[in-house]
Amino acid sequence: MKIGFYSPYLDSLGGGERYVLTLAAHWAGTHDVSVFWDDRTILQKAKNRFGIDLSRVRTAENVFRTRNIFKKMVVSRGYDLIFFLTDGSIPTTFARRNILHFQVPFTDVKGDSLMNKMKLYRVKKVICNSQFTKKVIDKEYRINSIVVYPPCDTTKIKPKRKENIILSVGRFSQLLQSKHQDILIEVFIKLIKKGVTDWKLVLAGGSGVGGVEYLDGLKKEAEKYPIEFHEDPDYKEIIELYGRSKIFWSASGYAENEQRNPEKVEHFGIALIEAMAGGCVPVVLNAGGHKEIIGENNGYLWSKRAEVVRITRDLITDGKLLRNVSKNAIVSSKTFGYERFKESVEKILQ
Repeated sequence: MKIGFYSPYLDSLGGGERYVLTLAAHWAGTHDVSVFWDDRTILQKAKNRFGIDLSRVRTAENVFRTRNIFKKMVVSRGYDLIFFLTDGSIPTTFARRNILHFQVPFTDVKGDSLMNKMKLYRVKKVICNSQFTKKVIDKEYRINSIVVYPPCDTTKIKPKRKENIILSVGRFSQLLQSKHQDILIEVFIKLIKKGVTDWKLVLAGGSGVGGVEYLDGLKKEAEKYPIEFHEDPDYKEIIELYGRSKIFWSASGYAENEQRNPEKVEHFGIALIEAMAGGCVPVVLNAGGHKEIIGENNGYLWSKRAEVVRITRDLITDGKLLRNVSKNAIVSSKTFGYERFKESVEKILQ
C-alpha cells in the first residue's frame, strides 16, 4: 500500500508528532510510506528527538499547505491511505481510505457542521489518543471514534542507579497547553524552605516553538536554587534522565477547567508513561488523561500545590514507600507498550 502521513505541527515534534511518526515507521516495514513535509531534514530531527528509526520513511511535497484543491485532489488520489493528525479541521482528500487522528479535545469549532459531515464521509476511521479526548470529540463532531493510546516504547527505558532527582519533561511553551514549569519551580522552592536538601529539580523539554521567552523567565525564577534545565534533549538524554530520577512531576493544565477548556489540560501523557517505565514515582495533576494512567498504588494525583509538597516529602522520607510505588509504576507502564500499539493499529489497517 502507498500510505501518506500529515501533521500540520510536524516541526514542533511534540507528542502528536511522535504518535504519527511511530506509526509511519511501523507501517514503512511493509508499505510505501511518506510524510507530507517540505523540509527534508525533519525526519533526522525527529529521529534525534524520539529515537525512532525513520530510514524507510520518505518526505513528499506538502500539498496540504496549498489552497489549490485540484492539486490536493490529484496527489491524494495517488494514495491508498492517508493518515491525518488534525488541527480541528477536516481535511480535503481523495485517497482511497482516510484516517483522522485527534490528539486534542477540540470544542466550540462547529465540528458537526454540514461541511464537516460531507468531508467525514470520506474518512474511514476517527482515532483519539485517550478516552478523555474521545468524550469531547464525539460530542463536538457527532461521531463515534475509537481510542488507540499513544505508543510508548517502554522496553528501551529502564531504571538505573537512582539519584535524588525530581524530573519534569514537557515543552517550554504556552501556545496551546502550558506545562506550567513555573508552578513546579515554586513548589520545589517551598520544599527547600521546608528542609528538603540534597535534591534537585530537572526540567527537560523542547523550546523551539513559542518557548524561548517563557524559558528565559523560568531561568530567572530558578536562580540560586538546585534547578537544571535540559533544552531540546535528544532521546538518549531523556532515557538517561528517566532512569536516574526518583520522582516525576507534572503540572500540565494547572488552574484550567477541563470541562470548559479540555484542550488546555494533558490529553494523555506519554512522558508520564516513560517516566514510570524508568521507575520514577509520578506526582501529577489530577486532570485529563492522567486519570486514565494513575490508579491504585502506582502514583499520585494532586489538585493543590500543597499536596505536591506533602506527597513529595512523604516519598523522600519513606524509602520503602518510594521503592514500592516505583515498582508498581514500572509494571503499570507496560500496559501502554509499543506491542499493544502495534496490535491496535494493525486491526485498524485490516
